[in-house]
Amino acid sequence: MSPHCQLAKNAVKNYLETGQVISPPKDLPENFYKQKSGVFVTIEKDKELRSCIGTYLPTKENIAQEIISNAIAAATQDYRFTPIAPEELNNLSFTVSILSEPEPIENFNKLDLKKYGLIVKCIDPPQKCGLLLPDTEGVDSAEQQFSICCAKGGINPEKDTVALFRFKVEKYK
Repeated sequence: MSPHCQLAKNAVKNYLETGQVISPPKDLPENFYKQKSGVFVTIEKDKELRSCIGTYLPTKENIAQEIISNAIAAATQDYRFTPIAPEELNNLSFTVSILSEPEPIENFNKLDLKKYGLIVKCIDPPQKCGLLLPDTEGVDSAEQQFSICCAKGGINPEKDTVALFRFKVEKYK
């Protein structure tokens, strides 16, 4: 297991057992403390999605804190699933995706969905946003990727004015 995923698992385990948020351990690789990026934490049980929450822009001081925060949020706040119970921990696998800075694109038609994730952000009305990580199982076209992003963000592409962004991820298991 990568140090990224070990940190996510330790954060969830400690939070579920004590209700406390851990501090980043001192023995992590240096980039954990120096790098600022958006981070998604995906949790699976028996190879099925159990939870996924993240940030596409950094909200914390470094990726160590971003991983800890998003791992706990994934375990306890994903509205699509019941919160994770402590007895599930041994049956869970974690994936941590470190996002590149989003870059604007004109359209999604030529987007390589294996390589790039997509962000659909509402300009008018503002505040709505949908995101899909790259290489998502079951997503076979850029149109499908766009449609899922719109649905996740509550965006009506027929009525809402949107901006499109693409990003890459470094994925750790």
